[in-house]
Amino acid sequence: MDFIFMLTRADRTVTDCLHVLDSVRGLGITHIGFKDVGVDPATLSRLHEQIRELGATSHLEVVSTGRAQALDSVRAAADLGVDWLMGGVWIEETLALLDGTPVRYLPFAGEPQGHPTRLAGTPDRIAADCRRAEAAGCAGVDLLAHRATEADPLDLVRAARAATEGRLVVAGSLSTPAQVHALAEAGADAFTVGSAAFAGAVRPAAGGLAAQLTALVEASGGPR
Repeated sequence: MDFIFMLTRADRTVTDCLHVLDSVRGLGITHIGFKDVGVDPATLSRLHEQIRELGATSHLEVVSTGRAQALDSVRAAADLGVDWLMGGVWIEETLALLDGTPVRYLPFAGEPQGHPTRLAGTPDRIAADCRRAEAAGCAGVDLLAHRATEADPLDLVRAARAATEGRLVVAGSLSTPAQVHALAEAGADAFTVGSAAFAGAVRPAAGGLAAQLTALVEASGGPR
């Protein structure tokens, strides 16, 4: 399973993202993500360049739950040329904006609400959204399983896995290797962690960020 290190806290890119990225070289992290809020466009551009220089796969996740702002995020992803765009619910409009680019799209399954985002939706709703995304031509889905308000997180992951052959990324509010292992058993292809690593919540007795990320790399099955 792929570990996507998000350079974010509370759904915002950290202001020292360039320094943080430089500090985690050599840890075996091959997937790195960020949001298009928290830092200015010039910093985002440089950040993406540095992710490319590391040979890592880049991910931009949409934060906004409003249509206009979310589509602005899609345009930012296209301009940057990220590998994966995650989030948002305006599937058809997003795919139209990404047409002709190499950006692969993973919309949210369920109903994201508020900021930081919570997820409304039953397993049946999640499954239906996964089928709709696949039929529209999306590469998979972005599932905020551990921010669910109506169901057990793993029930949502299992429902999504049964409903789509696409890439299933579980994002948000993960903090322990045990959760990572459970996601792997439920069928997730990848997971994201940002805030928990910065807060030292993954391995509380271990110290700094490098130790937190190393624990997550190990939980995912090691460097890819």
